[in-house]
Formats: sequence, structure tokens, C-alpha cells
Amino acid sequence: MVTLGVRRWETLSGSVQGVGKHHNQDWYDCQGTGSGADPLLLAVADGHGSAVHARSAVGARFAVDRFLALAAGFGRAAHDCHEPGRLTRLMTYARDDFPRTLVHEWRREALGHWDRNRPVTEPAAPEPEPDEKLVLYGTTLIGAVLTPWLFVAWQLGDGDLAVVEHDGTLSRPLAPAVEDLGDETESLCGREAWRAVRMHWAPVFEEARAPRLVVLSTDGLSKSFASGDGYREFVAGLAGRLAAEGSAGVRRALPAWLTEASRYSGDDTTLTAAVRPPEPPAPARADTSGPDTGPAEPAPDDPRAAPGGTHTHTQPSPGPAGGDPDTERKTET
Repeated sequence: MVTLGVRRWETLSGSVQGVGKHHNQDWYDCQGTGSGADPLLLAVADGHGSAVHARSAVGARFAVDRFLALAAGFGRAAHDCHEPGRLTRLMTYARDDFPRTLVHEWRREALGHWDRNRPVTEPAAPEPEPDEKLVLYGTTLIGAVLTPWLFVAWQLGDGDLAVVEHDGTLSRPLAPAVEDLGDETESLCGREAWRAVRMHWAPVFEEARAPRLVVLSTDGLSKSFASGDGYREFVAGLAGRLAAEGSAGVRRALPAWLTEASRYSGDDTTLTAAVRPPEPPAPARADTSGPDTGPAEPAPDDPRAAPGGTHTHTQPSPGPAGGDPDTERKTET
């Protein structure tokens, strides 16, 4: 039986320009609440930023905009995914047709922008081939759709999708088997880019088994840590802070955390996340004990209070153990 009463999601997001960068090449957006009629959509894109990809900031924005438009339609189609056979058809569309359509729409936007903004060249200069034009707009993309019955995510290129499950286990379901070396990554400007899109498919059969936290971030965040364990600890710490304090304080502190990360990665750093609010707590009994005389905690926006995880200059702090996603969840390439 599908649960219809899933609590609405909360979101937090931010983006910081990398140290020494002239422009922030990242783009992000989030829309919706996660209800059946109003699916929650999250997306982050990281324009490549080099001289070869001189219009990649524009390409990143096109990637996010095109993803949100297509994902909104997909989310509405998932409204009745509990009907017999519908879930299978939706999964086939998400795995095969959605990436093709997304890449096609992004290419159309980028080539249209080229036509409206042609560079000044010699009159006899040959017209570049479409693939040469698209390289200027190169970008990565991570996007997710959350409804009461379904969580689907897609990724092309680097960056991170992290999920804290209902039982507290943490996974990176779209992490490649072999990490990209240096700055090399798959891109929307690549030939047959849709073939490189990875998909995570996760039906939600009970409200209690919905993820607690879904985090999308560009690689400026994960590169600020000495290892992948540091990034996992950051996400685990973020989940802990959200559970203990709620989203308001974390939302205020997030810019300082991203700024600290960008100092160490040197890259634009962007994060957007969806938080499933906990059940309202039971009324507390009156506390008859004396005041707490323990050590004072740092204020939420104090950089010392950044959640778990460690940048390359500090010792690691412990975080909850990771784990595998539920068996009914799967990742497609």
C-alpha cells in the first residue's frame, strides 16, 4: 500500500565563488515541496570554466533550467505511479528517454544562444561545427526528483549525490566505480552525452522509509577534503545538525561552510539539499535539574561549528557509519 501523507520537504542551498575565480561557473535551483501535486526538484551544474569552455556559466544555467522543466513533467507523471505497470514504464523512461531528451534540449538552448551571440570573426572564417560550438558551453549536471512515492536522480560528470536513508545509513549511489582523474569529467557537450548519464531509481513504499536527507553538490565541496571519507563525514555531520537544530540555523551557517570549503578546493562550491522534517516531538516534561554547566557550543554560523568532515588542514571527526541503499533501490548507467 502506498502512503499518501508524506510530510513536505524543506530545502537549503547556497553557492560560493572559488578563490581567484573571475566568475562563478556553477548554477543551482530547487522548486516544489515534494507533494504529489508539487514534486520537489533539485539541480546543480558546474560549468567547466576554462578558456575552451568560455560560455560554460551560461551552459550550466541552461542545464539546470532544462532539467527542471523536464523533471516537473516527470514528477507529475509519477503522481499515479502505484497503478499496475506504471512504475516499470516510468523507470524505462527515466533510464532511456529522459537523458536523451535532456541532452537534446540543452544542445538546442546552447546552439540558439550561439546564433544570438556570435563572436566577431574574420569574414572568411569558416562556420564552426555544432560540436565545436557546444564545447564552449560545457558543464556537468546532477538533478533529482522527489515525490511521496518516488525518488529519482541523474548525474552526468563529477560532483556528488549523497543520501542519508531513513535508518541513518549514508550512501553515494551515483558515485562512479573509478573516480575521474584531475579535471577530466563527462560533460553535456560530449558526443552522445546521454550515454554517460547515471540514474538512481528508488521507489518509496512507506513514508517511514523515505530518505532523511538528499544532498547535491558540485565537486568544489568534495575536493576540499583530503579523502572521500571527509566528504561523507561532512554529510553525516550535516544530517546530525539538521536533526538536532532544525534547518533555520544550518541555513544561516551554510554560506560560511561553503566559503571555508572553497578556500581549500580553490573551486566554485555549490550545495542544494532536501531535508525531510522529523515527526513533531512529544511534549517534554518539566526539567527540574540545575542549569547545564558544560562547555559552550560554537554559534551555528561559527566556521568551527561546520558539520563533521574535515578539510585538508584538520584532523577528522567521527561520523555515523555508512551503508548500502535498500535492496529495492537501484542505480542505472
